[in-house]
Amino acid sequence: MQGETSLGLRERKKLDTRRALSDAALALAFENGLENVTREDIAERAGVSLRTFSNYFTDKYDAIAYRQTERVRRSLDALRHRPAEEPLWAAVTAAVLEPLEAEGAADIVPSSAQLAEVRKVVLAPQAKVAVTRGAFADWVAVVAARTGTDPDRDIYPRLVVGVIAAVVEAATEAYVNTEPPVRITTVLRQGFAAVAAGLPAPRNRSIADE
Repeated sequence: MQGETSLGLRERKKLDTRRALSDAALALAFENGLENVTREDIAERAGVSLRTFSNYFTDKYDAIAYRQTERVRRSLDALRHRPAEEPLWAAVTAAVLEPLEAEGAADIVPSSAQLAEVRKVVLAPQAKVAVTRGAFADWVAVVAARTGTDPDRDIYPRLVVGVIAAVVEAATEAYVNTEPPVRITTVLRQGFAAVAAGLPAPRNRSIADE
């Protein structure tokens, strides 16, 4: 992963602990239901103390949201390294999908039971706050650099970042409400393709038809 090769041993251990706690929180939500997951359960599953959990996260929503926040930051790094000549929305689509594809999400279709738990997370106000907090803070500067615009005075890079956030949110909400379940990457591709095409009137087709 880009940006990790320069991490020192201590920083790497902290990163591994964060990921272990986040993964443990999501696994427990799938197993027992989100409402039944406690901070103590997460710490025990990850093999750390409750105090260690509290050093990294405020609650279970914060822990679960971490993986998504990390993906957003990795997507930003991927956008920085996309070819300069690549069309903007093609570059954005590839960058947003890169961390998901690296994790194998492009091959995963959740079960209906798993999707029900993901839906709880997505709809929980606490999780939305955790994901939103600072997640898109640096995107305006990167988009401005890519498009030759001013990040402070020009509206264009802010509009682009707003649209990126809207597509991710809309795709996520569609993903958790689609039965039978589909791949999250499928819905994201559809969202960015629609934006790139200028949001034409939709055809009467479902996500599952793709």
